[in-house]
Amino acid sequence: NIAMVPAAGVAADLSHLEGKCKVSSLTLTLNEDKTIEKASDVLKGCHLVLVPAGVPRKPGQDRKDLLNINAGIAKGTVEAVAKHCPEAVVGLIVNPVNSVVPAMCEMWKAKGLNAKKIVGISTLDVVRANKFVQEITG
Repeated sequence: NIAMVPAAGVAADLSHLEGKCKVSSLTLTLNEDKTIEKASDVLKGCHLVLVPAGVPRKPGQDRKDLLNINAGIAKGTVEAVAKHCPEAVVGLIVNPVNSVVPAMCEMWKAKGLNAKKIVGISTLDVVRANKFVQEITG
């Protein structure tokens, strides 16, 4: 298993969202488990699927290499969502978000699904940008 934060802990945090919701999580074993086979129970009936997937960028790592790794990780989950809850909105929390999201949208469209249901979660990027602007402008 590779997880910076255990999936159950992320699910516990998300369960504090205001409003009526049910939060489920799933931990998969890297290079063993396939999301499309293991995730049907947690995906059936979902309206929103958040995908915090991928590895962080290593110092000196090319963004293309990061894209290839993280898009591959996200792809498995997006394919599982397409199969088990195709009407759900998919929120991708994965870098580089500006490249992974369009790639997943193309895959979604190829399956005849509404690509507008795939969105990138980039709030952290906005917060970082605001911090950098503030540091420069005071």
